[in-house]
Amino acid sequence: MTGKNKTARIAGLLYLVVVVTGMFSLAYIPKQLFVWNDPAQTLDNMLHHEALFRLSIASSVICYTAFIFLPVALFYLLRSVHEFYAKTMALLAIISVPMSFINLRHKYDILSLLEASRQLHPGTAPELPAQMMEHLTRYDNGILIITVFWGLWLLPFGYLVYRSGFLPRLLGIFLMLGCAGYLVNFFGNTLSGDYASSGVSSYLGMLPAIGEIGTCLWLLVAGVKEMPDYKDKE
Repeated sequence: MTGKNKTARIAGLLYLVVVVTGMFSLAYIPKQLFVWNDPAQTLDNMLHHEALFRLSIASSVICYTAFIFLPVALFYLLRSVHEFYAKTMALLAIISVPMSFINLRHKYDILSLLEASRQLHPGTAPELPAQMMEHLTRYDNGILIITVFWGLWLLPFGYLVYRSGFLPRLLGIFLMLGCAGYLVNFFGNTLSGDYASSGVSSYLGMLPAIGEIGTCLWLLVAGVKEMPDYKDKE
């Protein structure tokens, strides 16, 4: 296995960790536990499935940690295509990591509320469900802001994949479209209170999923073809 193929496989493995843990904490857990229009039911779900909620926090930590090393591995893989764009890609990705970790504090605040709920008699703290939903909403709003950088890094990443010659151009196109999908959803949710109910966001969310999961699997399974000789162009 060549050095570049080894780097590609490492990047693919890191990407797989990010994808699996991200889907678990951001997609699976909310569907299992959160009932946005019923705070009391959500609190009850949390109390009965606290271990699952705690696992989502641990999963997020693993995801964000892997997301530090993923753009570094991709930088070493793609810097021969264009070093400036590779640096930009890595920077935009890594910027999101401290923001993501800081945003997790809202989930730890929820753990404190769950502990308080267990220590109180039923009905003695009716404000707890509302407080918990407030922290969930703040966490969700934080994720919305972070998606700006989850989208932006895909633009130079997709361009590098498209130009590389050793990865499928179609993946590069979907990665760049994924950037557009993230940004349109961000501005749609920011500018319109009814955007989420329009159904557009779910379709646009498929674009980064196709590009990122496809790239992850390609790097992990197929690796890269023989590298062409590049000269960086400013």
